[in-house]
Amino acid sequence: MLKEFKAFIMKGNVLDLAVAVIIAGAFGAVVSSFVADVIMPPIGLLLGGVDFRDLMFVLKEASVNEAGEAVPAVAIRYGAFLQTIIDFLIIAFAIFMILKGYNATKKKEVAAPAAPPAPSNEEVLLAEIRDLLRNK
Repeated sequence: MLKEFKAFIMKGNVLDLAVAVIIAGAFGAVVSSFVADVIMPPIGLLLGGVDFRDLMFVLKEASVNEAGEAVPAVAIRYGAFLQTIIDFLIIAFAIFMILKGYNATKKKEVAAPAAPPAPSNEEVLLAEIRDLLRNK
């Protein structure tokens, strides 16, 4: 059973998938930072200095209960949701561009005509006979 598991793990497609998942996680973190730290601040500035992470509908204000414990506010944080949507769109666009480039290289490989196959021994012999008969 251990040998089967080792063979399964060592297959190329499993390793490729593991690498892809790790790189995708790192890429997602980079894009999230790009959106939060580069794209959203200028958009917020254009909208009057709004920080999208702070946009929310408050359903119930924060309060203090009878025991003196703070009860956090209940809110729908649509600003964080908008930021996540923008993250997703940028990641999806980047993956689209990568796949488009990959597919273009694959089309070039397929579009290149294959060299004609070498003639068989019979064809070579028939060509020699034809040439001999033509010369007589």
